[in-house]
This record gives sequence, structure tokens and C-alpha cells, in this order.
Amino acid sequence: MTLAYLGLGANLGDARQTLKDAVVCLAQQHTITVLAKSSLYRTAPIDADGDDYYNCVVAVETALLAPSLLRLCLLIENHFGRERSYRNAPRTLDLDILLFGTQKVDAEDLVIPHPRLVQRAFTLVPLIELDADIVIPGYGRAQTYLAQVAEQRIEKVETCQCPLQSAAKAKDAGARLAASHPKPA
Repeated sequence: MTLAYLGLGANLGDARQTLKDAVVCLAQQHTITVLAKSSLYRTAPIDADGDDYYNCVVAVETALLAPSLLRLCLLIENHFGRERSYRNAPRTLDLDILLFGTQKVDAEDLVIPHPRLVQRAFTLVPLIELDADIVIPGYGRAQTYLAQVAEQRIEKVETCQCPLQSAAKAKDAGARLAASHPKPA
């Protein structure tokens, strides 16, 4: 089994829901176990047109070889209506292999680590969220590259719309505030 990291992004249709559904789709594959999912991030398009993107990274364990994982990712993209009308066109779903164990691959249709991994906040920030000490083969520690992407707009998206969880968070925050600033007697 190989530990791989996949970058997911979308900016057409209900992009947030598409990413959630794509993670479920990955988890339903018998050759993949989804181990973790980063937070959801909203980012400005880079070298692309269209609305803001929603992005996340998932850590998976897989029995597939890298080319087979790529084929599966392309099938899932197609299932979600991905069209490649031109380079960097807006998309319903983009599924990229960012890392595949410690392997380096340089083939015509597949490059691992992903060739722009260290240049894009939307891949680097969620990857580091999943593993703060991750080392990118051929590059070194991912943390080293954060300064290079610091100017790119990226914001964590609150995904839970549950009023009960929001109320619990507010109550917990209030309790922490009260504990750190006791009222005089």
C-alpha cells in the first residue's frame, strides 16, 4: 500500500458539494482508503478564468500504481462532468496526484510530485495542514515553500452549517474568554 496525497479543486456548479461528493466517491473505491481530508479552502484562480475555486487535499492509502491512480482520478473527473475545452478552463472537478509515497515520476502524462505543488497555496497549505512535517521528494520540507505562496489569496471555509455546533463553539469560546479574563470579585 502506498500513501498518496490528492488535490481536489472546483469552481463550476456547486463546487463545495462536488468536492464532498468526490471524497465520498474516492472512499467507495475498493483500491483506496481515504485516511484524512484537509479543511476546505477558497482561492482565487491562478493563470485561469472564472470564479473562485474551492480546494482541499486528501490523504489516501492505495494498492494502485501511480498510472492506475491517475486513470481512476480521470474517470472520477469525467463522472462529475469535467470538460477540457482549453488549458486551465473553469472546471466542475480537478483531481490531481500531488504525492505518491516517496516516488518521483516524470512521464508524458504524469509528473509526481505535481509540478506546481510548491508554487500554489491551494495545494501547499492544505497538504501541510494534513502533515506539518511532510517532505516533498526532490524539494525537501513543504513548510520551506510557504513564503513563496504567501501573496496568494487563500481562506479556510467554515463547512459546518449546523446551528448546534456553532452554538457549542460560541459557548466554548465564551468559557475560554471568561477563564482567561476573570471578573473582579
